[in-house]
Amino acid sequence: MSARSEAGGGSKTTSDLVVERLLEWGVDTCFGICGDQINGFFEALRTHPQMRFVHVRHEEAAALACVGYAKFTGRPAVCVATAGPGAVHLLNGLYDARIDGAPVIAVTGLSYHDTIGAHFLQDLPSDRLLEHACLFSERVMGPAHAVPATDLAVRSALMNRTPSHLAIPIDVQSFTLEQDTPSPKNVPGHLSLAGQRFTVVPPEDQLRRAAEVLNGCRRVAICAGAGARGAGDLLEQVADVLGAPIVKAGLGKDCVPDDSPYTTGGMGLIGTRASHEAFERCDGFLVVGSSTPYYEFWPEPGQARGVQIDLNADRIGMRYPVEVGLVGHADAVLASLLPLLGRKSDRSFLEQAQDTYRRWWDLIGEQAAGSGTPMRPQVVTWELSKALPDNAIVTGDAGTVTAWGGRLRLRRGMQYSFSGTLCTMGSALPYAIGAQCAHPDRPVIAFTGDGSMSMGMGELATLAQYGLPVKVVVLRNNALALEVWEQTALLGNPQMGCELHPVDFAAVARACGLKAFRIDEPADAAGVFAEAMAFDGPCLIEAVTDPDEAPFGESLQPAHAAHLAEAFGKGEPAAGGMARNLLQEKRVALSPVLQQHYDDLARYR
Repeated sequence: MSARSEAGGGSKTTSDLVVERLLEWGVDTCFGICGDQINGFFEALRTHPQMRFVHVRHEEAAALACVGYAKFTGRPAVCVATAGPGAVHLLNGLYDARIDGAPVIAVTGLSYHDTIGAHFLQDLPSDRLLEHACLFSERVMGPAHAVPATDLAVRSALMNRTPSHLAIPIDVQSFTLEQDTPSPKNVPGHLSLAGQRFTVVPPEDQLRRAAEVLNGCRRVAICAGAGARGAGDLLEQVADVLGAPIVKAGLGKDCVPDDSPYTTGGMGLIGTRASHEAFERCDGFLVVGSSTPYYEFWPEPGQARGVQIDLNADRIGMRYPVEVGLVGHADAVLASLLPLLGRKSDRSFLEQAQDTYRRWWDLIGEQAAGSGTPMRPQVVTWELSKALPDNAIVTGDAGTVTAWGGRLRLRRGMQYSFSGTLCTMGSALPYAIGAQCAHPDRPVIAFTGDGSMSMGMGELATLAQYGLPVKVVVLRNNALALEVWEQTALLGNPQMGCELHPVDFAAVARACGLKAFRIDEPADAAGVFAEAMAFDGPCLIEAVTDPDEAPFGESLQPAHAAHLAEAFGKGEPAAGGMARNLLQEKRVALSPVLQQHYDDLARYR
């Protein structure tokens, strides 16, 4: 019951009814910014303190915080914004939710119901603006429509794992039930909160066909993505039976821990040599919950017999010509498939993958131990991995920091996610805000770069305002370093437009009210991370790193090395440092491509 109702202060408004229905659904956290065309809804937030409101500094951060909340809970939170620019700012975060499958509820304002379309202030039709990002996007027509619309929004978000959107005209937000008459079709009492998480399992004959394919292969490799999250124990059991290495797409990083005896780590241009070696040699391929866009690193079409598990039927066969598609939840499908699989006595394929993976981690450790200044990012990932508290949640970001995030060594019980397919820069901190609000008793670490951090520094003030004890780790190399490598390795061009003006992020954090640390020397990293993780409150750790360190190398394809040599020949200004780092002896030993193109690149060292 609202404070207004308890005090006898008048009838419930449209906004009251929406907020109360969200609370009945268990949706109790809201991120956003007030504004003239949404202020009627904010009155309902004021009078319903059960709905936790977190005032962020940018509407995009509100939507991204909801994505972080959803990714680490499976439940929706609300992002709220005014009409016009507020709704537009939500759009990027809502697309992130749509693409990565996160349930989110957005509420935006609209112009007065009788001035819509009349070029009034901030008169943008947000219900139509957001309808592609949000599977459900509707205009709330009045108090009689509030509860039915809210129910449909929540059900759509939960069942489809997508964002939903309610657009409410500013005057309608404050209309009361006395100002609206339900239609004859809106029968009183026809709604309920009944619902249950459904579990999809394919039919028995499909499961047997899949088992026949996998049992008939000698060397099975598994690719696990976001759809495998939460099914890690079963995934490891399947890997054990099949003698199969588990290769993780970016969004599947936490589906099994990085120290699992079955995983070879990540894949793609920023993946591990062990993962690519497994894909190059396999004759059987099991895809679990992944439609990664980097499928050019998967086995060649026709090389391996394939089975794919995915909740979305339209993803089956989209990336690889599989023989059998199993539509359903990964945990339920794997549980049904496991008894049908025969244990492979030949473990050599898995053992070779494990050996290469160990050598790759040894290389990372040696790179960290042998770093000078500015230090290699491997120093940060190596020491931070050791300092991460048990049960930590880590949020990643877009840029070279994506690669370095892949080199964080997650232990069992830890969680990780980032803006995977949309690759939204500046997402780590709002993700972390959402995660910390959802899990106040768990340690949360935002792992970001200087390009990403400078896009959303205002959210440091949000951490201070609410005392959210997030630890923000910033890799500072004064460059959009991923773009340097993409322009050179993917296109064969010298870098252009990648330099960043230096920002003292530690000073900015202190100005926002956070404790801050700075790491310049590799020898200081372990002590700083230990102190920061023990600090009871929000803090920022700025680590100054080498912009010329390659976020890949062992995973380069031949065309990438050829493009690098081409860009160096055209006058790439950082060619010397880039070539020296790429051609480290043990890195070359793990990379057939670097061995093949060694002479082409070595001349620029």
